Amino acid sequence: MSVKGLFFAGGRPADLLIRGAHLLDPRTGLDSPGDVLVRAGEIAEIGAPGALPAPDSAETVEAEGLHLFPGFVDPHVHFRTPGQEHKEDLASGTAAAAAGGFTAVIAMPNTAPVVDDAPVLRSLRDAAERQARVPVGFLAAITRGLAGSELTEMAELRDAGALGFTDDGRPVVSAGMLRKALQYQRLTGGVLGLHEEDPSLSNGCVMHEGAVSARLGLAGYPSVGESTIVARDAALAKFEEGRMHFQHLSAAESVEALAYWKGRGAQVTGEASPHHLTLTDEAVLSLDTRYKMNPPLRAESDRQALIAGLKDGTIDCIATDHAPHAKHEKEVPFEEAPNGVTGLETSFASVYTELVKPGIIPLSLLIEKLTSGAALFDLCTPRIEVGLPANLALVDLGASWVVGEHGYVSRSANSCFFGRTFDGVVRLTVAAGTVAHRALDRAEVAA
Repeated sequence: MSVKGLFFAGGRPADLLIRGAHLLDPRTGLDSPGDVLVRAGEIAEIGAPGALPAPDSAETVEAEGLHLFPGFVDPHVHFRTPGQEHKEDLASGTAAAAAGGFTAVIAMPNTAPVVDDAPVLRSLRDAAERQARVPVGFLAAITRGLAGSELTEMAELRDAGALGFTDDGRPVVSAGMLRKALQYQRLTGGVLGLHEEDPSLSNGCVMHEGAVSARLGLAGYPSVGESTIVARDAALAKFEEGRMHFQHLSAAESVEALAYWKGRGAQVTGEASPHHLTLTDEAVLSLDTRYKMNPPLRAESDRQALIAGLKDGTIDCIATDHAPHAKHEKEVPFEEAPNGVTGLETSFASVYTELVKPGIIPLSLLIEKLTSGAALFDLCTPRIEVGLPANLALVDLGASWVVGEHGYVSRSANSCFFGRTFDGVVRLTVAAGTVAHRALDRAEVAA
């Protein structure tokens, strides 16, 4: 089934009463305990704790002490299908998303084959309608084969359901090619999502250039290799009056460039990933390949700039860049390992534990940034509001867990947070009105 540009297998619409949870939705102003009744997959009533009677047909979830949030939306995931299903597929990837409280995700096109023509995209849509546990949308490639030399048939891809376009994993090196893409984007709609990297500065590099790379003797990629391309492309977006979204920003200078062009009216937005918000290149001293990603973990000053960008609105959303790899692919020397880490199952808990609990950012801001990715791609933002489809995440903030201790829902185990203890367990996820994930204790559910 489809839900406004998203596709998933669906399921039986939920009838349930979530009773006594702390309701928190920064968009609707909810921030207090209450009951939420879901009937036929739609939010039917919101009331004071204990005020809503349970219909005979509804399941009752006793949620006192838990928090109920609008479901999270991730605009940047890699599900490796078609062609690399040994790493992840639509079923396992969307199950991992549901386990992390996500009720919608957007998948990248750097697959095998690349999603650069309409038949491949249509086949993915069909597969999602058979396999996906939560609604999933798709970005198509900007250039054929991600090679940067020839534009895809963007209008045809939009007609086939593409939410936008990206060569994620590779930058659009040619300013002229990107300008043409912006011109077509204005005609077709959608958004251009950009991985910002200057290959002449990053070629052969395996981590951030700084004191740690010098100590390890590894080739370092300077942050200016990202920020100068952000500035260039934002200027093009302003000139062409096109829409552009910067993926996985990692550098302080990139935040500055984004703020500069936002202030001058460019239609540009940006995201940051949980690992860039909570880790630095100091982690690479271990030479654990789970800390290898692109863009790389950078310095503490960069991390602080990303956090400041979240707080002042320069950075619009949090996105995981969930990038699964098979175990044997990461069990090689650091220089040889592929870039990428998983993140759907740890996104909320990592940022909650590292930034919210210490008082660095408020919980309401975290929820806002975990849901804001929807609107950036013209999707409906989840809200706890009567009359809307139920997109909800029920979370136990008081429960601790060790990442990887009991394995992962994802097919891959390359989490940069492996072995870390986090607070915040997702107990229930309702996506597009259906129960997509359940980790409730028997005592918490009443018939």
